[in-house]
Amino acid sequence: MQVLSGKFRIPGDFWGGLAAMLVALPAAVAFGVTIYSAIGPEYAAFGALAGILGAAALGLIAPTLGGADRLISAPCAPAAAVLSAFAIELVRQGVAPASIVLMLTVLGILAGLIQMLIGFLGFGRLIRYIPYTVVSGYMTGVGLIIIGSQTQKFVGAPAGTVWWEALISPQLWDLRGVIVGAATVLVALVAPRITKSIPSTILGIIAGVLAYFALAYNDPSMQTLVDNKLVLGAIGATGEGYIGTITGRWHEIGGLTLAQVAGLLGSALTLAALLSIDTLKTCVVIDQMARTRHDPNRELVAQGIANITSSSIGGIPGAGTMGASLVNLTSGGKTRVSGIAEGVLALVAALLLGAFIAWIPIATLAGILIVIGLRMIDMEPLRFLESRATVFDFAVVATVVGAALTVGLIAASAAGVAMSIMLFVREQVGGSVVRRKTFVNQRSSTWYRPEAEMRVIAQKGDMAVIFELQGSLFFGTSYELYSLLEPEIKMRDYLILDMRRVQSVDITAAHMLNQVRDMMMERGIPLLLSNIREQLPSGRNLREFFEQIGLTTSSDAVKTFPSLEAAIEWVEDQIVAEVITQTDEQVPLTLQEMEMFQGRKDETLADLETRMEQRSYKAGDTIYSIGDAGNELYLIRRGEIKIMAPISGSRRLHHIATFGRGDFFGGLALLDGRPRGNNATASVDTDMYVLSLEQFNKLGEEHKRLAFTLLTAIARTLAQRLRHADDELTLLHE
Repeated sequence: MQVLSGKFRIPGDFWGGLAAMLVALPAAVAFGVTIYSAIGPEYAAFGALAGILGAAALGLIAPTLGGADRLISAPCAPAAAVLSAFAIELVRQGVAPASIVLMLTVLGILAGLIQMLIGFLGFGRLIRYIPYTVVSGYMTGVGLIIIGSQTQKFVGAPAGTVWWEALISPQLWDLRGVIVGAATVLVALVAPRITKSIPSTILGIIAGVLAYFALAYNDPSMQTLVDNKLVLGAIGATGEGYIGTITGRWHEIGGLTLAQVAGLLGSALTLAALLSIDTLKTCVVIDQMARTRHDPNRELVAQGIANITSSSIGGIPGAGTMGASLVNLTSGGKTRVSGIAEGVLALVAALLLGAFIAWIPIATLAGILIVIGLRMIDMEPLRFLESRATVFDFAVVATVVGAALTVGLIAASAAGVAMSIMLFVREQVGGSVVRRKTFVNQRSSTWYRPEAEMRVIAQKGDMAVIFELQGSLFFGTSYELYSLLEPEIKMRDYLILDMRRVQSVDITAAHMLNQVRDMMMERGIPLLLSNIREQLPSGRNLREFFEQIGLTTSSDAVKTFPSLEAAIEWVEDQIVAEVITQTDEQVPLTLQEMEMFQGRKDETLADLETRMEQRSYKAGDTIYSIGDAGNELYLIRRGEIKIMAPISGSRRLHHIATFGRGDFFGGLALLDGRPRGNNATASVDTDMYVLSLEQFNKLGEEHKRLAFTLLTAIARTLAQRLRHADDELTLLHE
């Protein structure tokens, strides 16, 4: 594990840790008492100590080994709920109290081990896929739950009074507590507008304590801890008999059988899941508020080790807690040091400052938590109601909040994620998986063809249709795509499906592609696929997947190409071959046979040929490289030249053009005198005429008409290429 680094930031981390301790420690004591009181009243004091030990162990170990800044780990409500229910069930079954304590220890250790396993397996990353709407609803739900849980304590109503009953029953209120709580809330809310040097939560607690002692001046019952329900009171942090109890417990653990341990796995899995979700959700909320990023797997491993340690020394397990973490955040905590400070201060406060903590008013802590709850409520989703396009997103937030308040936080998260998935599927189904539909005569391959061939492609190219696909091809979009392809299959001679922008393909979409292939084979036409990637964003190897389902097993039924340009080039060859009889390309062309010099006088071309150098290149030879002087024009007599250019901002080269027999290249650099901007390489053995800039200038001086003829031929061909490129760019921008 990475050791703790960085400087101890005072006062932020200290103030944050102190404020978080003041929230986490009383809650930890309460959770411990809740769990162990279920065994018997005599175990309540031991439960208080277990809560303190849990707060200290979790606070010290989890932030040291974890990576999330500002996260406060402490005993939490999910742990209290599961462990107290477990203890109650064992008491009902007549299990001896000592054995119940032993089982609680083993249960906490098993839960920690499971958390470590979840982290090591990498399952913590799943938290990254929780949508903003779910996080927003979760934050608001937790905020409302915190406010509701503290309402009874804030107004001083009897224990067990539900929040709404406490609000509507002033006769149940203790006005002294209300005054103390109101002073706390008022100062905590107003303080940030006045000063930033001292955290508002600390000022709120100070205001509450001062308000309490101001009232106590004239009320003797408030000046004692005995039977005083307005303050925390003695937390019972005594170590008497602790060492002997823990030692004896470990001796008893050695006598457990595998069957007894296995019987705890179900409860341990439930506890581990709840603690993990609670921790990661808190991390997500902190990331949302502080614009940070945590490592979920590392955090789960750290939490697991902390829970194992806490249970081993007699404490209770816990998680990254929302309330204390947000108190830490709003009180100035910046790094993991604030979490460690909370753990140290919890132990010091419990053992040395118990008398001071005992006088903190309950209404003050309730008021601080109410302020935190108010700050957690996310009002941003209300803007979703302003547009019909985002109404359903607001419904997700409302569902999460409703489920959190009525069912539980885990159920709320599950419901929100389920609704978000449904909305995503709805969005995918509503959108088109076809990015663009074009025809081969509107697009071009990287092969620059003679004018005669271009005319044929312009006439026949609309019989070859191109579908550029995008997004996810799955059961929700398969029917839409099939309905678009079906009429084209009946009308066109060639069908190209480009998968460059496809994000995922499921088995339903693959089966639909098999149907398309079979329909085309009935007409004796292969299905053409381009850009079949071996690594989709989903992690699937699309090429292997198509082979597994039998789509690409036959090269006669399906032809695959590395790029869309390569597929277009193949179709162009087929179209041209149907009209133009190809000559033997092994015979080098003369100037008279080149299309750009058709109709020129033989003596003129003979004079031009004397000024040209005849060169031969082997396959793989470099003709020129990027940065070379552009002082030569190349006319291909036989062979093939591939042009590669760098992608903007990258050193990688991209295939931009291929020139064949009868073509020329290098004309732009010859005309503007700039260095070469690309590489030219012979793909096969190649013969060429080469006209240097020096010879061209001499030609212009001695045979102006001949030079003009050559420039006209170059300009004509370049104009045709430029016009075609403009048309294609216009199409791509549409």
